[in-house]
Amino acid sequence: MENEVKNGRLSIQTAFQTAQQQNRAALMPYYTLGYPDRATSLDVVEAIAPYSDLLELGVPFSDPLADGPTVQHSTQVALQNGTTLADCLKMVAELRQRGMTTPVLLMGYLNPFMAYGLDKLMVDAVAAGVQGFIVPDLPPEEADEMEAAAAASGLVLVHFLAPTSSPGRIDNVTQRATGFIYLVSLTGVTGARSSLSSDLAAFVERVRVKANVPLAIGFGISTPEQAAAVGHMADGVIVGSALINATNRAEHDKAAAAAQFVQSLAEAVAN
Repeated sequence: MENEVKNGRLSIQTAFQTAQQQNRAALMPYYTLGYPDRATSLDVVEAIAPYSDLLELGVPFSDPLADGPTVQHSTQVALQNGTTLADCLKMVAELRQRGMTTPVLLMGYLNPFMAYGLDKLMVDAVAAGVQGFIVPDLPPEEADEMEAAAAASGLVLVHFLAPTSSPGRIDNVTQRATGFIYLVSLTGVTGARSSLSSDLAAFVERVRVKANVPLAIGFGISTPEQAAAVGHMADGVIVGSALINATNRAEHDKAAAAAQFVQSLAEAVAN
């Protein structure tokens, strides 16, 4: 594996810079590892990688507080299949062996990461080819330990900001952010929605004046048109529930359906 894939911070930075040089936002699809089964999830991720600048891959957890019904269902199925954090690391390693070079962030909740052991997690994540972590239930004020462990391994820990975040929280996150900041487009849980918040642009600008890393927007982006609109405001566009819905609708070739959907998002974001 090339060095730049191993250095998480650098490869994430490069992904955003490449998109910026092409005058577009970076596209970051989310998909749950182990859903609907191990083999299919590997095929889906491999199929969408060519159209993705970064990938957010979900580690199943029994109590996914930030996730809406679509992602919750996918994580429940993955858990029923016995998908563990160790399995997720093995799946990323397998994708790297297949030749996938797209940067990967593991999205998961704090419990499984702490139970695994942070030091072991960072060693195994680097070995597998992971570039960073997104942990929705880890507030930045409590993130010092995981942040330090990740940074020591060249990995990134991504923090969230929401339209309801206080000025103090915005200051804290913008000062400590590496990789990018995950902006929640609305309050509530993830899930495809028909319209985007009208206050979104103002929220993005409020963070942008203080941030020195890219800003990526997720939660509620469900169509190519919405992805394009968000891409004009932010440096990155994150789409999850709508991708899982696209694979759910496909009876046979879920990987092909996923690739077709992500390609439509990539084309929209490029315009």
